Amino acid sequence: MASQEIETLTAQLARLPGLGPRSARRVVLWLIKRRDTSLVALLEALDGLREGLSECHICGNVDTSDPCAICADPRRDARALCVVEDVADLWALDRARLFPGRYHVLGGRLSALDGIRPEDLTIGALLARVSAGGIDEVVLAMNATLEGQTTAHYIAERLEGLPLRVTQLAHGLPVGGELDYLDEGTLAQALRARRPIT
Repeated sequence: MASQEIETLTAQLARLPGLGPRSARRVVLWLIKRRDTSLVALLEALDGLREGLSECHICGNVDTSDPCAICADPRRDARALCVVEDVADLWALDRARLFPGRYHVLGGRLSALDGIRPEDLTIGALLARVSAGGIDEVVLAMNATLEGQTTAHYIAERLEGLPLRVTQLAHGLPVGGELDYLDEGTLAQALRARRPIT
């Protein structure tokens, strides 16, 4: 049996996504063996993050500064705005370094079953941001779920009539995917979004 402190740390780590009790124990043992280097560095990083973490008042990203590094970057194209459901989606898209513009985090997606309504998300802030002008394109980067697509359609309807382009991420066949492993929804979307070979 380990001490109560070690058990508490193991239990807290086991609550993290992707870590179960066994993985958490391995992480704790690894940290204990490297307590003079890795454990101290981890504790300092966590403490610094706890002290400086904030939510960007412009886009909703989580960073150690407000506005966040993305909104404060003058090299970003302020005319292009990518709307995502969650901060994890923003980080995934930005990590790919393919979108040169700025972002807006909704904080979730519409869901009648879960009781999540438009006023529970930052859709109002998005509309205010777009209505202020200076944005030529809004990219709706919602997840390819029923709720994600419902949210995208709702936002597209609310943006109708404004002088900008509203686009959506393409859905369909993944690169390297084999047809016999794909579900009907993915295949149907791929067929609907087909384009000529150039």
